[in-house]
Amino acid sequence: MKTVFDKTTRDELINRINMLNENSTAQWGKMNLYQMVKHCRLWEEMILGKKKYKRIFMGRLLGRMALKSSTKDEKPMMHNAITIPELRIKETGDFSSERKKWIALIEEHEHFSNPDFVHPFFGKMTKEQIGYHAYKHTDHHLRQFNC
Repeated sequence: MKTVFDKTTRDELINRINMLNENSTAQWGKMNLYQMVKHCRLWEEMILGKKKYKRIFMGRLLGRMALKSSTKDEKPMMHNAITIPELRIKETGDFSSERKKWIALIEEHEHFSNPDFVHPFFGKMTKEQIGYHAYKHTDHHLRQFNC
């Protein structure tokens, strides 16, 4: 399975991110381009340990089972998946600036070191699970915007 800890995979994701432009529109969901890019930037900060969020109740009930299902194969994430309130972006802003920040964070996976990471829904994850899920999350949102 693809992982963000593989340079070739990171390069592929960055190339796809660079395909996004002001005319990119969502194929599903409620986020516009800026909101999606900022959501992904904040999500990467969480994975890298720059931001921490509390576990959500549903995650405590279903997180382990959902993680196992999510990381068992290369099947893309389902549309309109649950996200924590802190990662629901309402405002709009400079897409280009957010995209640059997002790309820089993806590049940081080369030296990933966050062994204590706890996902707000899935809970504690192994480095392997983080790599797979980080790829799937980015791929999901790039597919959302046809990239």
